[in-house]
Amino acid sequence: MRQLGWKKNSARVSKPLSLAQRRKRDSQCRQVLRAGIQVLFFLLAPSLFTSAFTGLKQIFAAIGSGSPLKCTGFVSVLLVLCVFTAVFGRFFCGFACPFGALGDFMYFLRVRLEKIRRKKLARIPPKRIGRLNALPFLILSGLLLLCAMGGYGKLSEWIPWNVFSMLTAGNLRLDGFLPGAVLLAVILVGMALEPRFFCRFLCPLGAVFRLLPIFPWAVLKRDTGNCLKGCSLCTKSCPVSHTLGSEENAGNCIRCDQCLGTCPKQNIHAGFGSRSKARLLLTVGKAVLLLLLADWLNAIRFF
Repeated sequence: MRQLGWKKNSARVSKPLSLAQRRKRDSQCRQVLRAGIQVLFFLLAPSLFTSAFTGLKQIFAAIGSGSPLKCTGFVSVLLVLCVFTAVFGRFFCGFACPFGALGDFMYFLRVRLEKIRRKKLARIPPKRIGRLNALPFLILSGLLLLCAMGGYGKLSEWIPWNVFSMLTAGNLRLDGFLPGAVLLAVILVGMALEPRFFCRFLCPLGAVFRLLPIFPWAVLKRDTGNCLKGCSLCTKSCPVSHTLGSEENAGNCIRCDQCLGTCPKQNIHAGFGSRSKARLLLTVGKAVLLLLLADWLNAIRFF
């Protein structure tokens, strides 16, 4: 009798997971892995964003002044991130950008607060979101024009990522940078209102990455002909509301991989492997490679 009972218990333990359970488990693994990578880059390489934008600023300042272009350390960071994005997609935006990690954390706090209060908080109306999508390109154009004309330095105290860079470096003396600190506080509020608020509506570096050509193997694809009518789960789960299926706007995808596993028919796939373990290993590999490149560029901060 005991043996029979043991066999029944062992049978229950070894019972295979259903498809829905596997998708849920894989999704949780991806979320934990992504959060871990974001924390790692936030602690070790918070200056990657500001360094890359400084490189962009130096290029256009040289163009505006007619000076010869120099491959400074900041320009090198920009070029490496652009090449990395073209080869692997916007992995930097989805996993390694400090502003992206901060935005995800602020929205996570908002979701937790909604659960505690059992009440939905305010969000930006969908009609206005459509009008804001072009704003990063306008900001990028304006900032690059200022760089070329030599006027960017006069507005440095207004730039929120300058304040962010000072704070992450442990510099709490923000004398003269009050306008930038106020703008950063406004951005934090926006991050709580809408997922990836800064990335979608304000980020000039993200606008640069959106213009880059992405290699086909780095593009998430969807077999639209095999989709369930009216599903759109992948778009609903996407923090930037990107619709899969067209390589022409592949640069809009931040490759956070949040949509993977949401499709009930498993239509979403990437160029390198479709299995969950292969995807996780590839994600770890890209994170390690980017960390090594950041170390090579002297952009890693050790404690």
